[in-house]
Amino acid sequence: MKYVLFVCTQNAGRSQMAQAFFERYAPKDVHAESAGQDPAKAVWPEVVEAMHEVDIDLSGRKPKRLDLEMQLHADWAITLACAGSCPYVPSVAEDWDVADPHGRSLEEVREIRDEIERRVIDLIKERLDSIRSDRTAHGIRLRRLLPSLVEEFSSTHSAEEIRACADMMLARYDEAPVRSFALALAERETRACLREGRCKPGADGSR
Repeated sequence: MKYVLFVCTQNAGRSQMAQAFFERYAPKDVHAESAGQDPAKAVWPEVVEAMHEVDIDLSGRKPKRLDLEMQLHADWAITLACAGSCPYVPSVAEDWDVADPHGRSLEEVREIRDEIERRVIDLIKERLDSIRSDRTAHGIRLRRLLPSLVEEFSSTHSAEEIRACADMMLARYDEAPVRSFALALAERETRACLREGRCKPGADGSR
């Protein structure tokens, strides 16, 4: 499972629209989430109205704050013209220069909606294979595991052995829906394998 994360400041307009359109058009093996650094209390009414016109109901969605779990989820991130105010997302990221719909007329919001829909369709059409194959987020998660493992096992295993073992264990959980939980499991299993001397990449068919 791969995850695309749409990020804007308040998660009440652009990122909500982008997530909804991605859910409409993307295949089931790639999921979308959206979040913001300073989430609003509700999706903007003008956004709800404009999306209702294209048969997408955002009235029940709640803006969410970007947290560590979402950052660990994200294999690909889209920031929506929030520049320096966008929270950092540690994965492949691209920025879409799309106007904020908040406080605009319905006609203007429709134009923003349609632009976001075009961009989402283009993302799926042109970069879906890259999203599926990209290992940037996997590498970031691997780097989170390595320091404590190297500190504990450097006297008995080479850095290459430790990395290969952690990489193999982490890969088992690349499809896990909760990435922070997967990190804990991968770390525990890597330690066990290194202590017992049975961590041989490829031995269980993982790699």
